[in-house]
Amino acid sequence: MNKETIAIYYNPRCSKCRDVAALVSEQGYNTELVKYLDIPPNKKELSELLHKLGMKPLELIRKGEEVFKQHFVGRTLSDDEWLDALVAYPMLMERPIVVRGEKAIMARPAEKVWQFFK
Repeated sequence: MNKETIAIYYNPRCSKCRDVAALVSEQGYNTELVKYLDIPPNKKELSELLHKLGMKPLELIRKGEEVFKQHFVGRTLSDDEWLDALVAYPMLMERPIVVRGEKAIMARPAEKVWQFFK
């Protein structure tokens, strides 16, 4: 059993999140389920996560969400403003995000998590 912990930004209602959590667990890793809707990450945490992902804030936005359509569709925001939007509306954050040490990936599809086990 591998004692290393892999963090998963997780929404329990999301089947892809559940699939990723199962794949990580099956490989013998401890999982830390980061329920970001219950305890949203702050701006600093989001910035660090984006750095690990190698992404810009807009790339993390779920554009199909109703809150996006109501408040942000057609708007051009700076990276800092998108971070503010993610803090205010954590449901805009794409998922699942898997973090292992200083690296993170967007695990869509769930099988992308295999990159961490090579």
